Amino acid sequence: MSEKNDLLKELENLKHAEVPQRSQEEITEEIEKLLKKMTFDEKICQLFQVYSSLFQETDSKNERVIKPKIKYNIGSILGAALSKGVYRIQKQFLENNRLKIPLLFMLDVIHGFRTTFPIPLGLSCTWNMELIEKLARVSAKEASVAGVCVTFSPMLDLVRDPRWGRVMESPGEDPYLGVEFAKAMVRGYQGDSLHRRDTIGACAKHYCAYGAAEGGRDYNTVDMSERRLRNFYLPAFKGAVDQGVTMFMTSFNIYDGIPTTINKFLFNKVLRDEWKFQGVVISDWTALKECIDHGAVKDIREAAKRAVESTMDIEMVSSAYIKNLKDLLEKGELNLSLIDDSVRRVLSLKYKLGLFDDPYRYIDIQGEKEILLCDKHRKIAREVARESFVLLKNENILPLDKNVKNIALIGPHANNKQINGAWSIMGNASDNISLKMGITKKLGEEVNIIYESGCSFKKNSKINVEKVKDAGEKADVIILALGEPEEMSGEAKSRGFITLPSPQEELSQIVLSIGKPTVLVLFNGRPLEIKDLVDNIPAILEVWFPGTEGGNAIADVLFGDYNPSGKLTMSFPYTIGQIPVYYNYYNTGRPFNPDDKIEGNYSNYIDIPNDPLYPFGFGLSYTTFEYSEIELNRTKMHSDEELKIKITVTNTGKFEGSEVVQMYIQDLYGSAVRPIKELKGFKKIILKPGEMQEVEFLITYDKLAFWNSEMKFVAEPGAFKVYIGTNSEDVREANFELIP
Repeated sequence: MSEKNDLLKELENLKHAEVPQRSQEEITEEIEKLLKKMTFDEKICQLFQVYSSLFQETDSKNERVIKPKIKYNIGSILGAALSKGVYRIQKQFLENNRLKIPLLFMLDVIHGFRTTFPIPLGLSCTWNMELIEKLARVSAKEASVAGVCVTFSPMLDLVRDPRWGRVMESPGEDPYLGVEFAKAMVRGYQGDSLHRRDTIGACAKHYCAYGAAEGGRDYNTVDMSERRLRNFYLPAFKGAVDQGVTMFMTSFNIYDGIPTTINKFLFNKVLRDEWKFQGVVISDWTALKECIDHGAVKDIREAAKRAVESTMDIEMVSSAYIKNLKDLLEKGELNLSLIDDSVRRVLSLKYKLGLFDDPYRYIDIQGEKEILLCDKHRKIAREVARESFVLLKNENILPLDKNVKNIALIGPHANNKQINGAWSIMGNASDNISLKMGITKKLGEEVNIIYESGCSFKKNSKINVEKVKDAGEKADVIILALGEPEEMSGEAKSRGFITLPSPQEELSQIVLSIGKPTVLVLFNGRPLEIKDLVDNIPAILEVWFPGTEGGNAIADVLFGDYNPSGKLTMSFPYTIGQIPVYYNYYNTGRPFNPDDKIEGNYSNYIDIPNDPLYPFGFGLSYTTFEYSEIELNRTKMHSDEELKIKITVTNTGKFEGSEVVQMYIQDLYGSAVRPIKELKGFKKIILKPGEMQEVEFLITYDKLAFWNSEMKFVAEPGAFKVYIGTNSEDVREANFELIP
């Protein structure tokens, strides 16, 4: 029998014993015993993460570089998944590891494992934290049977510039929503205990302010005040800590002139001292080595020293630790206690995950067959996808009549199955449902679907005008499927212009010239500049990159089996010249007043509006909602009191629908200026036609607090406004006062 068959047999016969749930005291005791047995080399190797190619069956360049004594003492592996590969690596490793310290296996499980969900920017548009927790739970179940112990998710970078390709990984532009998103994702991945076999460790990234890269250019410089950092960029990460997140990952950028990977303020002061985070910190890919290019260190040796002193535990892929820490220790330039503390944190995670008791507990070949892409998970993927869609415009065209006889389905996304989006590493496009497949399944063979791609995603793609017009003229309705290809957003995918990739704009003009009712289905990983489309197309549905069940979910919405309820979590710019554009900005000394007839002397453009095309929180429904006036139980509150706020929402349309009721607060004056409004609460409700529901919010001291002029997190007495409405601009308002 071949070696591979022997391995498969071992996997099929693999049994998992019950792993004891150790207390922290027990874990600490075991770690101290182990530390006494470890050499300098073994300790340092625990802080080294390599890519899975190191353990390929065939020799590789990487394997020649790394000596066996290092190879069989490293702490963690990046990029390995699925039972066969993970089992082979772990078995080979343990057979050669002196102290039998198991490997950690980590992977970017960002928005699903084999079953893929919408990109995170789309997920946040559901405003449904229970649903977000559910999809993270599915991701953990799938990843955990395939050998993955830790995911590099959630990504919690606050984003305000859609030119940056990684906005697709983010929950958007708002810190409050980011906190709720962080907690939901961590709960889903980690459950109530890492001791459970179907949970995985979560890693909050990228710490910190990576989403504020100048010019929207990936890896670029970040420059901001500590107050802005604390008020906007840190809250989501604090939320992850409060929820018990296992790991943190550094970002690629600088903060206050210092690369985050060696930034003592971010890690020693904020993360460790203020937030009391006891978990593992890992660098991003080669980020430590890049400190040299930043000009922050003279060489890799200095980078290694400063990273350890900043409590960074694991170095991903680059080799500053391996090559320099022992020498630094032996020459007395680095305190051994810092290395020991990092090793303790890494070993503690391995104990909490149960790897010391069962190194193979995250390997289940039968579970892979039963769980990955199972019907239950596909059903959840469909549920999540359709709730993430945002209806941007609808001039009484949607929902479409299921009895329609002829549909022209035009555009490069019309029958495209590559709709997972970036960072769907284990997703397979062949498993996906395209838009054409979804509509065909929804309507059956009776409907005549006239499909024409029109053009490809390539710049030089030619449009067959005759075929496009012929398809449109034969149809009762046209569904135009446009947008970015998968590879146009994600890491290192910054764009200077965020319009539709050519020649899609030309294709849209040709389709509109036909004169038939037209619906635009927009696939993309970022807000796009679509003003011309909005001006001319009567219905637009934003579907992001929707994942495995995308086509079925879109068909559900287009034909009225699901009423869209998504709300934008990132503003759509009117044009690129506004960027960055976001709702929670500071007023200027000369704020623009559209009601003032005197021109000039205001903080505004002379050729475009100040406001975005679509604001934060925007999203239409097939029904309509009416908001009553706001009711307050008091107009003055002390710091130890709660202010109860009520509003009644009525479904005034013909369809049952969900509405995200959003509450914003404005601190009218403070020792440091405050945003014009800030999200401080939201509730998603479902109403039948004619039904009304009273929605209640509570305002407490913490919701009024901010980092003030003295860098203290306090709520200052004074006047406030509360706004409640359907988005950040369309709101009711009332006044209250915080008194000493």
